[in-house]
Amino acid sequence: MNKNYKYLLSILCLLSTTAVLADEHNFKVTPAPARHEGQGPYTQLILREVTVINGTGAPAFGPADIVIEGNKITQVTIVGTPTSTVRGDRPQLKEGGKELQLAGHYVMPGLIDMHGHIGGSEQGTPAEYVYKLWMGHGITTIRDPSCGNGLEFCLTEKKRSAENKITAPRILAYPFFGQGQSKPFTDPEQARAWVREMKAKGADGLKCFGYRPDILQAALEETKKVGMRSACHHAQIDVARVNVLNTARWGLTSMEHWYGLPEALFDGQTVQNYPADYNYQNEQQRFAQAGRLWAQAAKPGSAKWNAVMDELLKLDFTIDPTFTIYQATRDVMRARRADWQDEYTLPSLSKFFSANPDSHGSFFFDWGTEEEVAWKENYKMWMRFVNDYKNRGGRVTVGSDSGYIYKVYGFGTIEELELLREAGFHPLEIMKAATLSGAEALGLQQSIGTVEAGKLADLAILDENPLANFKVLYGTGHMRLDKTGKVNQVGGVKYTIKDGIVYDAKQLLADVRDMVKKAKQENISK
Repeated sequence: MNKNYKYLLSILCLLSTTAVLADEHNFKVTPAPARHEGQGPYTQLILREVTVINGTGAPAFGPADIVIEGNKITQVTIVGTPTSTVRGDRPQLKEGGKELQLAGHYVMPGLIDMHGHIGGSEQGTPAEYVYKLWMGHGITTIRDPSCGNGLEFCLTEKKRSAENKITAPRILAYPFFGQGQSKPFTDPEQARAWVREMKAKGADGLKCFGYRPDILQAALEETKKVGMRSACHHAQIDVARVNVLNTARWGLTSMEHWYGLPEALFDGQTVQNYPADYNYQNEQQRFAQAGRLWAQAAKPGSAKWNAVMDELLKLDFTIDPTFTIYQATRDVMRARRADWQDEYTLPSLSKFFSANPDSHGSFFFDWGTEEEVAWKENYKMWMRFVNDYKNRGGRVTVGSDSGYIYKVYGFGTIEELELLREAGFHPLEIMKAATLSGAEALGLQQSIGTVEAGKLADLAILDENPLANFKVLYGTGHMRLDKTGKVNQVGGVKYTIKDGIVYDAKQLLADVRDMVKKAKQENISK
């Protein structure tokens, strides 16, 4: 197996028939340096006169004072109305405490990215670059599905982040099924033993792509038994025998992307209508045909559509759609020339994005009008199912899968918010998906996901209203013409608070710009 990260997904999809699995130490990137950013935590920190978006789906309210002691929120107190004088009986600053005067600012829970890969050696993306892009966009928790840099790396970075020794979001480690094994599983008990081993090492869950049904069933059932959670990208190589209904019944807690869902919705066929010359390893062909899959599924509102949705709802199943990662299939030119690509994309990552049959997700070899039109239609059906699922009480979360297909870390997460809006979500429903719903899916709703007393102080603060326009969350800001006729860039997260530590989000992004500039200069000098 090629030791570089570029083949990881393709090989993982073939694990059930492959003799040798990935050596988890082959994919490591440079770990984050020791933390030099951030102020606090404080014995007491008061955020004064903010407007609160609490993450529960409730409307914004304020002005309010948020009191943080150490790393926890202890009070959220309304101190007036938008047009009244602030009351006098507000929380008092204690000796040694600090307060931030934030009238006109919005405070929301730190965002949770449910599909956050910590870079990769093939992309040339060190952990510091990835973390600062995430934190610069108010992302305070990520789930690493696959732990592609090795479980040891992932757990070490998780521990360092939990101890605030690095500038990074909280990290949940979900190693890929079979990680670290020298041979494929051939017996269900081997799968169960592997799950127990991962639990003992400190993993939070597992990520699967498909496998022989009895073996995957054993793994998912054992994962649930030992109290871990799970995610699955139902890869086409195995989805004919294991779709999302199978895995959900076995205990899978969340599905990634959408593979496995249209197949569960087939009514009148059992496999996708592949052309005779289809080869899964040809990625342009793979993704071109994927864009024609939802058209083969049962229609919205049909008996099959409702039956599949009813069962997933009954199982309390989570859908993590990651709309953003396939967005370039609808308009590759737009993705390639996004506002942030020049200043925030490392040269090595830009090269990785470019068409290349050896780089996963770089499949635009001859991507034309027909492919883009097919994918636009694909999105309509996909978004319809996800929106219906949410409307009927289903849990939908926010994940980006950035680092592939022209998606830059942090920016891709905000794009996902915009795409949920396109799917029909109300802005408040999107905020819930990006915060509380993610916390629930991770089993962390008692500690993160909302702005309320008793929760950890993981927050994002900005001076624009994200409910009115999610574009103000982008690190590049939002273009606005003022009354004098001048065009300004407004918005961007101002402060990211994680574990009570206050980070200057704009400075974190400035650090990233410097990294990119330096890398480009080094390339020129070579």
